[in-house]
Amino acid sequence: MTPPNPEFVHDATITTRIDLHRSDCRCPLHGRRLFTGLLAGAAIGTAWPALAREGVEVGRTSQFTKLVSAEQVEEAATMQYQQMRTEAAGKRALAPANHPQQQRLQAIADRLIPFTYDWNPRARDWKWEVSLIGSKELNAFCMPGGKIAFYYGILQLLQLSDSEVAMIMGHEMAHALREHARERMGKQMATQGMIGLGAALLGLGDVGRSVANMGGQLLTLKFGRDDESEADLVGMELAARAGYDPRAGVTLWQKMMEASKGAPPEFLSTHPAGATRIRDIEANLPKVEPLYARAARPERQFGPPPLRSSAG
Repeated sequence: MTPPNPEFVHDATITTRIDLHRSDCRCPLHGRRLFTGLLAGAAIGTAWPALAREGVEVGRTSQFTKLVSAEQVEEAATMQYQQMRTEAAGKRALAPANHPQQQRLQAIADRLIPFTYDWNPRARDWKWEVSLIGSKELNAFCMPGGKIAFYYGILQLLQLSDSEVAMIMGHEMAHALREHARERMGKQMATQGMIGLGAALLGLGDVGRSVANMGGQLLTLKFGRDDESEADLVGMELAARAGYDPRAGVTLWQKMMEASKGAPPEFLSTHPAGATRIRDIEANLPKVEPLYARAARPERQFGPPPLRSSAG
């Protein structure tokens, strides 16, 4: 007789770190306002104008992504993702395919994925995966190449509706589609060869490097938050096109604000303040509500896991 499947553990400690929301880069290029036009503007080019299209407006992908191989970034992401899955499986914290919340995440992802192709042609060839990780952390991410994970804690503690899950998932997909990780890597590579030249051009020597480093530290959080704001808009559009109510972005971040009282969860470490985020979402709702009005609705409605459960 085949023994029953081991119980899915909800509160494992996952040590594999995938900190896609952290902006730990301290490269001096983030202080480029000290020598705008001498380096980044001349070598990389000015910003592209916003695309003329229906929906949100975020402009073209950063030119810094061209400095790093997309294939290598996606390969490295896949390896790290599989390392996390292996650890979770060893702790019985990787949800099986028949787990209700895993089925829920997969169903929502299946609706969103077809709308990613217009944002990044590579997405059509990505081997998309969705994993539910049994941890109490408030965390979710999508790695380069379409590797999605939700931690059980964010679904359970926030009691997310399907539309709220779609907003988070769309946001995380947007990071991969807009290649924010690749962009940061490109900025680091550009800096290594350019910061010395910038200091020399300004006649600042080592003092110039110290000032530039300080500027980079001050601006790092700003740049991380720019990425987050862009991902909010793209994710809201993806969710709306897939038939999920974009107004859920407001209730989602109200829940996030409530959860972040005191010490903010790691998931929110570089995110814009909740009130700012809600204002931006509300300001852009008119751009995506027509998309939602025309979209087919999901055939099946799911719900959040119980607040207290041993079986999920």
